[in-house]
Amino acid sequence: MSDTAHTQVDSTSNIKPIKKMNLPTMMAICIGLVIVQGAMISSTQGIGLGGMSFIAAMVTALIIAQFNAMSFSELSLMFPQEGTLATYTQKAIGHFPAIVSVFAGYVVVAFLAVPVEMFLVDGVLDQVFPGVFPPKVVPMIILVVLCVTNLVGADIFAKVQNLLAFVLVFALIAVGLSAAMGISQPHPVLSGTHVDWSFGGVLNGSFIGFVALAMWLMVGVEFICPMINEVKNPSKNIPRAMHGSLFFIFTIFLLFVYGASLYVNVETLTTAPIPYLNYVDAVFGKSGMIIATVMALTATCSTMNTVLASIPRMLHGMAHQKQAFPQLKASNRFGAPWVGIVLMAVLIAIPFLSLSINSLITLVIAATTSWLLAYIVAHIDVMVLRRRLPDLHRPYKTPFFPIPQILGIVAMVYIALNNSPSPEMTKLVYSITGGILLVISLIAAVWVKFYMKRGLFEPDMS
Repeated sequence: MSDTAHTQVDSTSNIKPIKKMNLPTMMAICIGLVIVQGAMISSTQGIGLGGMSFIAAMVTALIIAQFNAMSFSELSLMFPQEGTLATYTQKAIGHFPAIVSVFAGYVVVAFLAVPVEMFLVDGVLDQVFPGVFPPKVVPMIILVVLCVTNLVGADIFAKVQNLLAFVLVFALIAVGLSAAMGISQPHPVLSGTHVDWSFGGVLNGSFIGFVALAMWLMVGVEFICPMINEVKNPSKNIPRAMHGSLFFIFTIFLLFVYGASLYVNVETLTTAPIPYLNYVDAVFGKSGMIIATVMALTATCSTMNTVLASIPRMLHGMAHQKQAFPQLKASNRFGAPWVGIVLMAVLIAIPFLSLSINSLITLVIAATTSWLLAYIVAHIDVMVLRRRLPDLHRPYKTPFFPIPQILGIVAMVYIALNNSPSPEMTKLVYSITGGILLVISLIAAVWVKFYMKRGLFEPDMS
């Protein structure tokens, strides 16, 4: 990684050299957060359920995700502080929605979703190496190691993230290419139902029903924004990293799911607990389980590494605006927000050690609905600030404004309404989502009104 050194002065006036991250590292952050085991499972299930309709849904999801990236690019470069969505929202529509959108959309999602990835690591290890590793030990070791590497600063984080993203992308491309070209083993004659490659669902519009599933392959690139003070040439590289990563991720998943359709039948793709294990086994045989293990470990490590780097910086920026506990302002001698990093590691460990994956999945589906709220708020922020501050310098301006924002909001509402995988789960998911938002909203309202002594929806340009 070719980096440019600069200096940063912390609250104790210690001057320390910090290396700025370049575009490849920024893309590694975006890719590493989006390509998780959950996304690999969703993609293989999606191609089994929808075939060509799912591909059309992936294209639609890519366009919607680009709209999200446009809004975050414009906002992050207008106000390049660590607080990201909280910073922009505070200036557009007030501290109350700022606090709710970040805690409901990112903090809660992270400490519920990352443990699911950790459980999946346990599941893969148990299938590939049955009885070798004690339950929950390997994921906890990973969490502790990545917590330590993040505590020693952004430079070490970047090196780890580059390595993880490279290995993950290489493994996914290797599987996809080998499957598509029949390099390892000839394409088999599949029994059971084949993936449907007809255009019927595309032509009649029914592919729209798969957009909610496809969208989870494309969310999360905005996690680069909290790192804005630690990246090289942000005015150019922040938009490039997000937009470029989305195209790259789309291409990787397109190759990955096409290969899956050639080796695995619909029944296995849609019913297997971890269908990409069956896929890799069909392409490479039992030796391919090593590749599957690498994919599982690097996907989870990359996601966890990015969460431990980005969310503490969100909280650090919020603490400086009095939107979070003042202790979260603390940085160590490496410039890392150590209180936030340790807090997130503990919050991730608690549900992993105390719950099961089955009890977590419904909670995660509910929490991720709040993530969609964060995108809606970002689009609203852009439109409000265009009207309130039309002359403010914008290094990046959304093309065709406000069409991407309006379409983005409509799309997020649609996905929120179709977020549950089954009708019987819908009521429970919405109940949990409502509960999460209610609790966070009540706490945020009390905090803003009595601690910050501000109006709930009073814009604050400080």
